Amino acid sequence: MRFRLLLMLLIAVACFAQPAPRYERVAVGGRGGTMKPIAWGSQYAVSSMAQQASLAAERILRSGGNAFDAIVGGQAVLGIVQPGSNGIGGDAVLLVYDARQKKVWSVNAEGTAPRLATIDWYKQNQNGKLPVNDSLLAGTVPGVIDAWYTLLSRWGVKSFAEVLAPAIELAERGYPISQRDADTWSSSRDFRKYPSTLRLYAPDGRKWKAGEIFRNTSLSRTFRRLIEAESQAASEGRQAALKAARDRFYKGDIAREMAQFSEANGGLFRYEDFASYTAKVEEPVSVNYRGVDVYKNPSASQGPSELFMLNLLEGYDLKKMGHNSADYLHTAHEAVKLAMADRDKYLGDADFIRIPWAGLLSKDYSAERRKLIDPGKASLDLRSGEAEKFAPGFEMLNRPTDVTFSGSGDHEGDTSYIAVVDQRRNAISFTPSLHSGYGTKIVMGELGFSFNCRGDYYSLVPGHANALEPGKRPRSTLQGSIALKNGELFLVTGSPGGDYQSIWTLQTLLNIVEFGMNVQQAIEAPRFSSRSFPSSPFPHTMHPGELILENRVAEQVRAELVRRGHRVVVHPAWSEGSNAAIVNDPATGSLAAGADPRSGAIALAW
Repeated sequence: MRFRLLLMLLIAVACFAQPAPRYERVAVGGRGGTMKPIAWGSQYAVSSMAQQASLAAERILRSGGNAFDAIVGGQAVLGIVQPGSNGIGGDAVLLVYDARQKKVWSVNAEGTAPRLATIDWYKQNQNGKLPVNDSLLAGTVPGVIDAWYTLLSRWGVKSFAEVLAPAIELAERGYPISQRDADTWSSSRDFRKYPSTLRLYAPDGRKWKAGEIFRNTSLSRTFRRLIEAESQAASEGRQAALKAARDRFYKGDIAREMAQFSEANGGLFRYEDFASYTAKVEEPVSVNYRGVDVYKNPSASQGPSELFMLNLLEGYDLKKMGHNSADYLHTAHEAVKLAMADRDKYLGDADFIRIPWAGLLSKDYSAERRKLIDPGKASLDLRSGEAEKFAPGFEMLNRPTDVTFSGSGDHEGDTSYIAVVDQRRNAISFTPSLHSGYGTKIVMGELGFSFNCRGDYYSLVPGHANALEPGKRPRSTLQGSIALKNGELFLVTGSPGGDYQSIWTLQTLLNIVEFGMNVQQAIEAPRFSSRSFPSSPFPHTMHPGELILENRVAEQVRAELVRRGHRVVVHPAWSEGSNAAIVNDPATGSLAAGADPRSGAIALAW
């Protein structure tokens, strides 16, 4: 008996003496643990950049709303709790999967330039420079409210009053602010320039602490004005009521207040800029990659650049190369450079320029471009192609470039993201943004929000695909993905991150399709980024050959990439991006939602 007790004691001591289990933070090939669990469900799933937004969307789904209702309510809350990243002064791009039609749609809610905004005006008044991330001169017309209206009127079943209820509750009762917002509101020099911004975020010089409750009653009053207009028109039917709410923002007293504030504060926006605005429902563009149809927004978005990357990479055995091997990262980075060079030459607002889609998306064009990738040497050049040669009947384009190799052009941005899939497998990818932190930095009077500053993306070089023109939408970094497999919904994903967005969603897709990872592993895998192309913000700075790697990429891999000529910059672990994604499996009827541990993203499912 004593021997048995002694043996048990020794075993126990040995067990407790063992080091704590070490779980792989991410694994290749579908094995291993993750920092966050997958949110599994069979009825619906939500993944967004903030817990309150995910909860609001889930609340609407649980109350009988569909995905389109839920994502409006969720994004409205996202703008409340992440006011520096998005809100009703922002712009947005959306992809919609209509399960009844089995069809993907693009919703373009990018803002437009004011009618007074011209290249000549900026040359005469701004020394030929665009103000970056600051002032109404950097803004475009807000598109989010019209995106909401488009979703609710075309696909939704609920009213503005119902879907905005959670946002109004948060705005009026308040929510605990983050450390980031507390620091910004307490010390931002940009805010001090604008009395309306100080009144909202730092009244009487208030210094904030993380966790304190912030109430935006100005914004809740703006929301209530929309609902009031909807209620007054309710007798005319649901569609008329929704339109009345939308029109109060773009054509009613709210539009007039925005116009008056703009004119009084040096902006170029006038009432007609708001009254003439409309979001657009468009046919998306797509390519098939290894049996998966990947869809992107076609106009005024960088999203198609990911399709260019996929077509290039389809010619390689990436799985054989190995995930995040030197061969894989080299090849992927070279494909990114070629795709982004074509982004600079070809992509812009299709209402103002012609885009040779037949050539850009053709496999033959990609095969021609692929020949430029040297397996042993990194390119340092901006090499756009001649896609028009692969588009029958399309004239040759001789467009100028707009790139500098110095300056403060920033490849990052403040953006948010939310994805929803409902019981019928309707799905939406919604990327709302102010572009940079708090957009223009100037709160619009007493309305409780600021405009996006996407206007600093324009080129002031005449003839460039993204050249500034009145009423034109800037080529945005905003994008997301919807993918179908065998005609059924497969993947919804997106990410904040400025110019890096399509690079990061590319990696999430490849991690699933090529390397067999589940959705959470695909999100958490070590990432790369690049600045080897002209940045979107003015003055469109390029850093030739720069390849950014999280330090979880093996040191020997980094050394080999340097040997091949990449200018490797190592960033901390868990620093590159913030992704959300939902995978649908028709065979099992399950939904798997993932959220990035690099941020406060939260996935929910039922």
